[in-house]
Order: sequence, then C-alpha cells, then structure tokens
Amino acid sequence: MRGISRRDVLKNLAVGAAGGSVLQMIPAEAAALAHQMVHKEKATSAGKYTLKYFLPHQFQTLKTLCDLIIPKDEKSGGAVEAGAPEFIDLLCSENEEFQLQIGGGLNWLDNTCTDRYGQTFLESTPAQKKEILDPIAYRKNAKSDPSLTQGIAFFARLRRMTCDAFYTSKIGIKDLQYIGNTALSEFPGCPPIPEN
Repeated sequence: MRGISRRDVLKNLAVGAAGGSVLQMIPAEAAALAHQMVHKEKATSAGKYTLKYFLPHQFQTLKTLCDLIIPKDEKSGGAVEAGAPEFIDLLCSENEEFQLQIGGGLNWLDNTCTDRYGQTFLESTPAQKKEILDPIAYRKNAKSDPSLTQGIAFFARLRRMTCDAFYTSKIGIKDLQYIGNTALSEFPGCPPIPEN
C-alpha cells in the first residue's frame, strides 16, 4: 500500500474540514502542506512564487480581495502577508471545484464591474469596489436580488478560504496567541472572571 502523496492531499480538498475543526473549508493536514509548499518555493526562488492556476490579473484581484477580507493592522500582518493568495492559488491548481468557484467568481466580479462601471474590479475606484462587495458580503441579499447569488456564493467561499489560509499560517497563529502543543511545567488554571 503506497503512502498518501502531497498531490493526493491537495486534490482531495473537496472533502472539507473535519467536524469540530476551526477550519471552515480546508483539512488541517492540507493547510499545513500548502503553507509548507509555498514557503519552500519562496525560500528556494528568492522570495518569488510562480502562479499555479490563476492568470496574473486574476491573482492581483485575489490579492486585493484577501487584503480587504483580513487587512494588516498594528497588531499583525494580514492575509496577504500570511500568504493567503498563494495558498488559494496552490489549492485551486489541484482542485476543480475550487477552480470553478473561485475562478468563476473572479470572472463574475470583473464582468459585473465592467457592466456597471466600464472597467474591471482592479480598475474600479475604492467607492465602486465597496459598492460591489457590500451586497455580496451577506447571504440574505440574494433574496432581494437573485442576480447576486453567484457573487454571494463566491465571496462566502473566498472569505472562508482566506480565513483558513490566515489562521493556519504562522502570522495567523501568532495573532490568535495560540500556545498549544507547548509543554507546561504546571497548569495555571483558568483566569478569574472579571466582576462587573
């Protein structure tokens, strides 16, 4: 019986995360592997990442969206610094369902912006980007405007993938202040409940 290859792990991502996991879409094993692969590629090619699935314009749009979903702040880096765009590109390169959902969603976004503003999402002004993204950020908006259904499904999927990528990265784990898998000489117990 042969072992499970990296390609097998990445190809079978549609299975999703195991029940009870904080991850919304990606199994923890696949998330760790994807981060390792991206990190290794950047380490061996002077910090450069070679796109696996998306075209450069699509990747720039993806990068912009990831930054809007989890921007960097004074406390930590954001989704872009955590490598979420590369993580998503790598996963999409190995999973047809993700290709359709994310790639199709990026096309929907550009087509919608072109129809409405005469330019792609990246070329749109910040106000126009907000005007496009605000309605697709909430599932309830599909009831009042069925034309948003594809955009809503795309943005929900992208938001979940971005969060999975961020919170399984070193930056995201540090942001959570996670100290698990650490040997403790004694258990300090739970902190006291503040009195109001």
